Amino acid sequence: MSKLSRRGFMVTLGGGGLALAGCGNGMGSEGPSRIDARVAATLQQMYQEVPDSRRLEEKSVGMLVMPLVTEAGFGVGGAYGRGALMVGGVAVDYYAQTKASFGIQAGAQQYAHVLFFMTEDALANFRTASGWVAGADLKYAVATEGGRISADSITTMSPVVALVFSQAGLIIGATLEGSKYTRIIP
Repeated sequence: MSKLSRRGFMVTLGGGGLALAGCGNGMGSEGPSRIDARVAATLQQMYQEVPDSRRLEEKSVGMLVMPLVTEAGFGVGGAYGRGALMVGGVAVDYYAQTKASFGIQAGAQQYAHVLFFMTEDALANFRTASGWVAGADLKYAVATEGGRISADSITTMSPVVALVFSQAGLIIGATLEGSKYTRIIP
């Protein structure tokens, strides 16, 4: 049995990250207009699949909309996606999400998600961070089959609420913990 050194692990991890980044999630190189179009389509899909998401949006001060995140792994894994930060219905910044993982895993999936910033402080902290990492303090809004979100998700005191939807693939579940969000210039 070979022992993987820290350097070997980082090279393996970096190679997997480059492979995911290279796929580009179908965004192409058209920059902000392409991301904006995907964000608009994702919001419409979210409203259709999870009608209660409008209530979260109304209470939030901003939303990070990630139209398509691709996650894959076989022992070592990663995820990548790009999206836009919406404040007052307007895209104010663009972000990339990256995530690395190591453990018992095999498969691939794609999903969309929206982070709802429920306080001005949470939004300001996100915007001023050089790389914001989603942690255990993230509150997940879980929708039922009818697109209903529990009342505690809508009336939460959590500064950031995440809604994951439109999952397709072979990895069970989607967690955003450990995901790093970095502002990009598309």
